[in-house]
Amino acid sequence: MAHVILNVKDNKLSFFFEFIKNFRFIKVEKTISDDEPSKEEVIKNIKLGLIDIKNIEQGKSKSRPAKDLLNEL
Repeated sequence: MAHVILNVKDNKLSFFFEFIKNFRFIKVEKTISDDEPSKEEVIKNIKLGLIDIKNIEQGKSKSRPAKDLLNEL
């Protein structure tokens, strides 16, 4: 079996997968994306951050000083 690596633009990826699923002889083992997160991932992370802030304001979670965070870096 041969392996082929293709670079597909993010905005065409869903079309590409829809196209190749019609070929039974092609099996997608894994996908590798660039380090840049997708728009959906960014939105998801922002929503999770807002939930965290809401939980901290309601006393359901504890916050930590920014200085501690910077010291970890």
